[in-house]
Amino acid sequence: MMLAQMKPFVQKSFRAYAAPILALALGLSGCASGFQQEDKVETRITEIMSNMSVEQKVAQLIMPDISTITPEDVARYRFGTILNGGNSGPYGNERSKPEEWLKLADAFWEASRTPHADGSPVIPVLWATDAVHGHNNVVGATIFPHNIGLGATRDPALIREIGRITAAEIKVTGIDWTFAPTLAVVRDDRWGRTYEGYGEDKGLVSELGAAMVEGLQGMGPDFLSQEHVIATAKHFFGDGGTAGIDTGDTVGNEAELVELHAYPYRAALKSGAQTVMASFSSINGQKMHGSKSYLTELLKVEMGFDGLVVGDWNGHGRIPGCTNKDCPDSINAGLDIFMVPEDWKALLTNTKAAVESGKISQTRLDDAVRRILRVKMRYGLFDLPAPSARKLGGKFELLGAPEHRAVARKAVQESLVLLKNDGVLPINPGKTILVAGEGADNIAKQSGGWTISWQGGGDLTNADFPGAESIFAGIAKQAEAAGGKAILSVDGSYRQKPDVAIVVFGEKPYAEFMGDIKNLTYGDAKPLALLKKFQAEQIPVVAVFLTGRPLWVNKELNAANAFVAAWLPGSEGGGVADVLLKTKDGKVQNDFKGKLSFSWPKACDSYALNLGDTHYEPLFSYGFGLTYGATATWSQLDQGCALSQPNAENDVAIFARGQSIAPFTLVAADGKGQRLTLAGAKGKSADGSVEVVALDRNAQEDARTIRWKAGGSFGFEASAALNPAALAAGRAIRIDYQVGTRPNGPVTLSIGCGPNCRDEIDITTSLAHAEQKGWMRAILPLSCFKKGSPVGMPVSIQSSGSFEMSISAVTLVDDGGETACRF
Repeated sequence: MMLAQMKPFVQKSFRAYAAPILALALGLSGCASGFQQEDKVETRITEIMSNMSVEQKVAQLIMPDISTITPEDVARYRFGTILNGGNSGPYGNERSKPEEWLKLADAFWEASRTPHADGSPVIPVLWATDAVHGHNNVVGATIFPHNIGLGATRDPALIREIGRITAAEIKVTGIDWTFAPTLAVVRDDRWGRTYEGYGEDKGLVSELGAAMVEGLQGMGPDFLSQEHVIATAKHFFGDGGTAGIDTGDTVGNEAELVELHAYPYRAALKSGAQTVMASFSSINGQKMHGSKSYLTELLKVEMGFDGLVVGDWNGHGRIPGCTNKDCPDSINAGLDIFMVPEDWKALLTNTKAAVESGKISQTRLDDAVRRILRVKMRYGLFDLPAPSARKLGGKFELLGAPEHRAVARKAVQESLVLLKNDGVLPINPGKTILVAGEGADNIAKQSGGWTISWQGGGDLTNADFPGAESIFAGIAKQAEAAGGKAILSVDGSYRQKPDVAIVVFGEKPYAEFMGDIKNLTYGDAKPLALLKKFQAEQIPVVAVFLTGRPLWVNKELNAANAFVAAWLPGSEGGGVADVLLKTKDGKVQNDFKGKLSFSWPKACDSYALNLGDTHYEPLFSYGFGLTYGATATWSQLDQGCALSQPNAENDVAIFARGQSIAPFTLVAADGKGQRLTLAGAKGKSADGSVEVVALDRNAQEDARTIRWKAGGSFGFEASAALNPAALAAGRAIRIDYQVGTRPNGPVTLSIGCGPNCRDEIDITTSLAHAEQKGWMRAILPLSCFKKGSPVGMPVSIQSSGSFEMSISAVTLVDDGGETACRF
């Protein structure tokens, strides 16, 4: 079915559709006032554009990342927008102080305001960031629960207030625009961005997404005031329907897909959303970044959207026939801004050439520029002073302010969902409470991905969250005040038997695509062992589960007296204690209010379980959530799951999607043998002779480039013994790699073979031949290593000189009959 055949109403002009909506957002008394104000904006835009060159117009379409540009670049090329990606911080430091963020914002602003020699219009730059659960890139900011938790609150007023606070903290650091909220209607919880969605029901996503837009941008006379920022409705559309595969394909009847997945965008636009981000994903095989029928006909014409459409990270480069450096098809489809982190110079040149050759029409270029300038005008950008001189600029006391943290704490309280309780909750704070598990005193883990760094976790410690409170710290504070005692014991050991135990555990932090999983089985055996230990010792035990999605945890549910889905609560772990613990005088502090916004799986192979499905048999239904007043009989759950059993024939991933895979860790060593574990799979050896940096191959930061300046090594260590089957006869090491610069000295690949034993193969010649020949795959049978069984570090590459290579995957596989002992 063609899109034109399924349109529910006649296409409407801006005056007939968009202007009245904007008038409502602005709080104007009538549409006539909205028309007059918009007419002034359009007249001013026309005047500016009449004095712009083609190159100046094209520059408005280019959005580089701050990690690859300088203020001097902005002054020279006059980009319309810039961004900081999830791993980009001011001056190369993602842990920069707030003052550094504001300093750089001023520098970019001033650079964009430098007068042109020819007197052509000066157009200020907009800076965008991924503030998706608070101003989460900035150390010291308030970190709110991720959207999956906010969905459980069912509280649009609270979400609106969270949006307002987030906007205020963004403005403190001089940034104008956030890529939020996510409006995905998630249909398969294996997707690594599940936690960015409010729920599986389009109505809930619509209601809460619109509330977040209103909080971020303001409403009525406060619309886009100096206390607010520009919001982004993302990712248009269908990103939640890709069968759990990030950047995948959403397949089905077109009209039904539009009705389900595009539904929340109508409310977001009605609430005044000024920007929409195109999805990485496809609809029935058509990439959204190249779809005119969706970006132009559906979004801009039918839905009346007159703001700007921004691309996702190099999303245009994924269109067939396009590259990151050249893609007129994406602009022609309706994209207005290329998000091009690194290749901005080539894209600027090539896009200008496409306009001059007619591949991109002047009309389409002008429409894109007009939309960008329209958003800038509505935001008042042309009339603002430098970021530090604005109303909230430099008011650093607002970052993590007590009143802001109080709202975040309330959000934690309201988001907790009680799945099981045999009466152990609420807990008397005057008792001795043992708090165990890796999540107990770990603010990075309880905050999840998109927190200070893109994937979160890694080498982040509690010290990176000044003013925040871990779940244990919140419990300990209340226990001490009530005359009780809370004991932190990550491994669950104790000298004196506690009255009750709380085990805090769950998923490690992750973000897009690295968080995709093959099934919903929670696989960490340590928390289950802790729960069973306390159960066997007749200590009542409460499970607090930190997770970005519902997972199959039947075993853990059976082993706990109470089970709480805490989601990813953020910086205010004390909100958990506020619900789990009684007051000093034995009363309930706060009852459980959270209700599931995602159905909870009964079986480990229930991937796409959603309210309204024909065969809907969840363990806990959408909307489920116990309270202290409710009683629920517990029956032991079926613990059988074929998917959870180890299979010796499976490939064993050592490195994939930009990360080392447990139990492996990435290690760099200098020529003297000084080793350094690289958290986040990036960094340098002790003396800087070996450097590991992120690289995009098929997705954002899914590979790593290793640069040797002198002698040193790069490899992987295993923190635990592998299943012997993984290293049995017929197995091989498979490496996906490319060589940028050939080695100028010998290079060897080695494996550990016991104490003080390494077995190595010379790979110098193979690497030299591979220089600048693109991605290749090497399969090296373990039988090639003769000294002994591989142990310890399964793969290590040593170089005596300088060279550069990139790696996207390292895997232990069956060798497929391969016998050649060469790289």
